[in-house]
Amino acid sequence: MTEQGRSLPPTYFDRMYSESDDPWGFETRPYETEKYRATLAALPRDTYRSAFEIGCSIGVLTEDLAARCGSLLSVDVSERALKRARERCSHLPHVQFEIMQVPGEFPEQSFDLILVSEVGYYWSHINLLRAHLRIVEHLHPGGQVLLVHWTPFVDDYPLTGDEVHDTFREAGGDLRHLGGQRADLYRIDLFEKPG
Repeated sequence: MTEQGRSLPPTYFDRMYSESDDPWGFETRPYETEKYRATLAALPRDTYRSAFEIGCSIGVLTEDLAARCGSLLSVDVSERALKRARERCSHLPHVQFEIMQVPGEFPEQSFDLILVSEVGYYWSHINLLRAHLRIVEHLHPGGQVLLVHWTPFVDDYPLTGDEVHDTFREAGGDLRHLGGQRADLYRIDLFEKPG
């Protein structure tokens, strides 16, 4: 069990990927397939000029998301995961991958879409608030943020999916909640920065 005040370190993910190329079953689990379909369906625009995906893992969702983006920057803390993501998306020249530990590291540019899918509960509460601030700072006016998270409690994780989404709603700031949906095992919420 992790301490509530600490984000999971990159070594946690290195260990997971050393034990399996796909430790969460992104390529094989029906849950992931259905959640990815719902994730893309929750995006109200057909295309986004520039997008940022935080925590891309092995790039399964990245590959589908890329079809909706003029440019896509996808990041992860695990080099092993990024190697597989780069291989999967090698036919997509408008997709770039970087190793990056958000919120301590963040791209300099701004985006029309930022996706936080199945990653927010790995952060401590203070790092979630820091991520929220950085996300708002790096959204173009009219830009959108999509949150997608597993909602059942996981002993290893500092936060639950509901805590992540509720924190974003309560933090508010320059983000307006556009709507959301809840499935049996995950939750989706869409926010927009007024433009």
